[in-house]
Amino acid sequence: MSILYVSPHPDAFPSLRALIAARYGEAGEGPGWGGAHPRICLQPPPTSRTPFPPPRLPALEQGPGGLWVWGATGATAVALLLWPAGLGGPGGSRAAVLVQQWVNYADTELVPAACGAALPALGLRSSAQDPQAALGALGRALSPLEEWLRLHTYLAGEAPTLADLAAVTALLLPFRYVLDPSARRIWGNVTRWFTTCVRQPEFRAVLGEVVLYSGARPLSQQPGPEPLLAEPESLCLSPGPEVPAPPKTAAQLKKEAKKREKLEKFQQKQKIQQQQPPPGEKKPKPEKKEKRDPGVITYDLPTPPGEKKDVSGAMPDSYSPQYVEAAWYPWWEQQGFFKPEYGRPSVSAPNPRGVFMMCIPPPNVTGSLHLGHALTNAIQDSLTRWHRMRGETTLWNPGCDHAGIATQVVVEKKLWREQGLNRHQLGREAFLQEVWKWKGEKGDRIYHQLKKLGSSLDWDRACFTMDPKLSAAVTEAFVRLHEEGVIYRSTRLVNWSCTLNSAISDIEVDKKELSGRTLLSVPGYKEKVEFGVLVSFAYKVHGSDSDEEVVVATTRIETMLGDVAVAVHPKDARYQHLKGKSVVHPFLSRSLPIVFDDFVDMEFGTGAVKITPAHDQNDYEVGQRHRLEAVSIMDSRGALVNVPAPFLGLPRFEARKAVLAALKERGLFRGIQDNPMVDVVEPLLRPQWYVRCGEMAQAASAAVTRGDLRILPEAHQRTWHAWMDNIRDWCISRQLWWGHRIPAYFITVNDPAVPPGEDPDGRYWVSGRSEAEAREKAAKEFGVSPDKISLQQGKQGPWWDEDVLDTWFSSGLFPFSILGWPNQSEDLSVFYPGTLLETGHDILFFWVARMVMLGLKLTGRLPFKEVYLHAIVRDAHGRKMSKSLGNVIDPLDVIHGVSLQGLHDQLLNSNLDPSEVEKAKEGQKADFPAGIPECGTDALRFGLCAYTSQGRDINLDVNRILGYRHFCNKLWNATKFALRGLGKGFVPSATAEPGGHESLVDRWIRSRLAEAVRLSNQGFQAYDFPAVTTAQYSFWLYELCDVYLECLKPVLSGADQVAAECARQTLYTCLDVGLRLLSPFMPFVTEELFQRLPRRTPQAPPSLCVTPYPEPSECSWKDPEAEAALELALSITRAVRSLRADYNLTRIRPDCFLEVADEATGALASAVSGYVQALASAGVVAVLALGAPAPQGCAVALASDRCSIHLQLQGLVDPARELGKLQAKRSEAQRQAQRLRERRAASGYPVKVPLEVQEADEAKLQQTEAELRKVDEAIALFQKML
Repeated sequence: MSILYVSPHPDAFPSLRALIAARYGEAGEGPGWGGAHPRICLQPPPTSRTPFPPPRLPALEQGPGGLWVWGATGATAVALLLWPAGLGGPGGSRAAVLVQQWVNYADTELVPAACGAALPALGLRSSAQDPQAALGALGRALSPLEEWLRLHTYLAGEAPTLADLAAVTALLLPFRYVLDPSARRIWGNVTRWFTTCVRQPEFRAVLGEVVLYSGARPLSQQPGPEPLLAEPESLCLSPGPEVPAPPKTAAQLKKEAKKREKLEKFQQKQKIQQQQPPPGEKKPKPEKKEKRDPGVITYDLPTPPGEKKDVSGAMPDSYSPQYVEAAWYPWWEQQGFFKPEYGRPSVSAPNPRGVFMMCIPPPNVTGSLHLGHALTNAIQDSLTRWHRMRGETTLWNPGCDHAGIATQVVVEKKLWREQGLNRHQLGREAFLQEVWKWKGEKGDRIYHQLKKLGSSLDWDRACFTMDPKLSAAVTEAFVRLHEEGVIYRSTRLVNWSCTLNSAISDIEVDKKELSGRTLLSVPGYKEKVEFGVLVSFAYKVHGSDSDEEVVVATTRIETMLGDVAVAVHPKDARYQHLKGKSVVHPFLSRSLPIVFDDFVDMEFGTGAVKITPAHDQNDYEVGQRHRLEAVSIMDSRGALVNVPAPFLGLPRFEARKAVLAALKERGLFRGIQDNPMVDVVEPLLRPQWYVRCGEMAQAASAAVTRGDLRILPEAHQRTWHAWMDNIRDWCISRQLWWGHRIPAYFITVNDPAVPPGEDPDGRYWVSGRSEAEAREKAAKEFGVSPDKISLQQGKQGPWWDEDVLDTWFSSGLFPFSILGWPNQSEDLSVFYPGTLLETGHDILFFWVARMVMLGLKLTGRLPFKEVYLHAIVRDAHGRKMSKSLGNVIDPLDVIHGVSLQGLHDQLLNSNLDPSEVEKAKEGQKADFPAGIPECGTDALRFGLCAYTSQGRDINLDVNRILGYRHFCNKLWNATKFALRGLGKGFVPSATAEPGGHESLVDRWIRSRLAEAVRLSNQGFQAYDFPAVTTAQYSFWLYELCDVYLECLKPVLSGADQVAAECARQTLYTCLDVGLRLLSPFMPFVTEELFQRLPRRTPQAPPSLCVTPYPEPSECSWKDPEAEAALELALSITRAVRSLRADYNLTRIRPDCFLEVADEATGALASAVSGYVQALASAGVVAVLALGAPAPQGCAVALASDRCSIHLQLQGLVDPARELGKLQAKRSEAQRQAQRLRERRAASGYPVKVPLEVQEADEAKLQQTEAELRKVDEAIALFQKML
């Protein structure tokens, strides 16, 4: 069996790293090295088992006599072996490289900085530097981490990896003992990530509850050994009880008192320095911030709408969204860049690159867009721009939906609020005029928002679902489907809204789950209504001498007035004697038969169920089976009808109270209890228009099964098939005024030979594209002349309005109605079927399924080839966007910024009730206490796409979008620097191909650029938007800005003109290709910067949005040799930076000597020494000859297994001062080691002392001796420097 030896000390983070890795190995696919899970031992291995000196902990013995893993980098190596295979990313992949980079960073940067800051504060090490300097070094180490985590949840991927493990364990000491709440606020992203990781089950199993430093916690209250041993059995500890903490001696207590005194002094010094900063220190900081991000720069040059923006002037000092986004969109639109005809004679002209067509999910006309719409448009526009830049004939068709129910409700509320009128008082025609006026106002706002988002829609093709063209398509579709019998009229139970006086489709019912008794506000009732209770009452058995009764229960007690039977299960022995009998209704002059039906659940309640066919779907089906009468007891407004006094005319929920009181009065009430339920709108029997969906659903399901229609992510395909297999006929009639009038007519035949018709009789309903056509159809049906036919559209009655069609019916025709169907047109022949439908998964059945079914039925073809369903945007707390919660965010507020008061003012202009307004204000105040900062369109789009993971909802914190504005500022400054470096007279070469004289770093950046191009195209093709944004972000920030531009500075200012010209051409290629890569996500800032670049040829396209997108074939510059060389340079750079931080050499450029293991590594190190000098701010960087010793007075670190770093400290630090500290530390360590040796040598120790205590003593001795060896090495180093 393999054994993992670890330290029992609760702060021994190398051992903690190994233990947590072991936990992941147990939970995952097993340890990465393929062996069994190791047994864990809290002690070093016995010397008898190792032929060499005892190893540093942790150490892993892979089987008796097997391979040992330990040493200076043992924690990393051991953790890597224990970590489950695959979680670090596939071998050779970018993910694996990223993991390795962060692990190296943790070992070389975070560990030294963390120890340097934490150990002196604990009194465990005499600080070699001022405490403030140690904290400064820690801050510098945390800065890259903070920047990276601004945009990422974890360091490499969507779940913790070995990178997170290495970094978290490295930072345990600072978070436990140094970083107080004020410091954690500064490092907010790091703190969020740290707490997220340590709360993972694998971390908690080892660490327990990690208590963060409060700023005033005595050392006696610091976490003890319990967290490490929180679950000993789960860590597979070696047999034996848990190791208790040894009793503290008087000397230990005295030492702890000294530690507390030192810590208190250190904290007091920190507090004083924070309260009384040196004069002048705070003043420059706000000035520097203001200069970096003023946020008030605007573009003020007079530019008529549609004219090109003037970019001939100097670039502003920093990025400003208002400046950058001005004037571009009108120019794009005026030039026709968004039209599929651009650059070709007609849309039908053959294009070898293909055609891309996508229609927008038409937003409702009722209101403004929110962040969910912004996500949809960010994804769709990035895809559209990518396809357009690839040279395809591209159409993204805009439109707006009339939203029947929502629009009517909004306008009615507005009328009542402003004029005190309802729609009936106003009249149908006048009301419709008010709706059209509302449409004009809100429709324009929606289109304005889409333009502000940069959406590259062809506005000349914009459609509204009530436009004449689309209305004609609706009429045609209805008539065709009615003629084929697909649309029919029937009297059935429908979900009825008593407030709207209209039917609602099954899948449109917003169900509210209630766990028990709940009081809810219901429109039209002053008091709240009780839901979620089950009322039991008794029916007396007819003719029973023993006063026998049957007890039933219901959540809607008022419906018992419509009961026509009581049902029991055929196998229920309790009721077998009641076959053929009936019960007496207490309020009606009728008896109710007792029927036997399998649908009854014998285990629920008494096993007896009341049957109300006219008001419950299950009861309706039972009634159909037993031929029971369906007695409707409610009218369309929810008032009771067909019932006796005193219930007649009562509103349904008033009747609920009255019935309950009457039952109690007659002694029939049997109890009430909480009942989990889903309460819905009222089921009522009403004649309505329906669409037969069975055959159409089968065809839609089969299309996905055959692969003709792809639904992505594929997880939604199972839901698709399940819904199609269980589909019900679709109720398409709505009793509204706003919408498409149903082109159907109820006829009267003026002929005595033809009896009058009834509503349910389909023969008396005809449809037609016009009244004349309908009259001709009716005359033909009944064999009479057309003049004997009278038409009535809709059925008039006390509470009936002329019906309109369900909004989703017209939306289901959208993909082909916008192209002119049923008439043939050029657009219809070119762009139908479409290429893609992209939308949120929440309307998969509302819209997507109906488009597929109607498209197949009416055109014989699928409306699109692929469906991509993105995640749903929720707020930072995971809540759905809701106006009443105050978390619905206007994208324009994120783009321009808005104060808290501005958010409040928007609520006052909404249709919320006053009580809801106050609730929403509180929500806004909690989420946006300082309002929303200005982020800009590009940052919003990029951020939304960056967090779009397939199949996952997005809990979006708007403040994190601000991080992408900083990225825009980085692009701005990098391009500004590059343009200065290129010079005014720079002329780019005709092609991007290298000239043959490129330096190593030129080749490296081209190779990295080629990889970014590959990943971007691959990600767009797979709809993997986070992969695209990560590739582009990493290239610009971490490769171009952090490495290449730094290496370029000495080249551009040097004397080698050939090298400088090659560098300029490479730099231009990076800007040109890099901006084209980013353009689909960030159209404004990339256009602004691209227009300031010179062109390769005079024939170059006028705008970036019609410039070819970089293709891998165009950028075939992969160079593994250059990447390997630069990786060595970056490893050396990280090691040098770590040593400089250890010794606080921030303002000094120390010399660096590289010790290599072989000539090949030496040659490579020599080739990159200049880059190391630039990136690490080092002095001389020299490669030592093989076997040659390093100069005296150097600190040592490892860059790789083939290269060591020797950093010259001679003359840069005070060796005498350092020696004094080290000698004191050595003396204390020797005393502690001697006490442990004497204790272990005492007589009876092996017998009297528990085994676990002996193991702990041995581990402490080994740790102390290891510290002594390290101190001796440091003493030897500084003695040589004297």
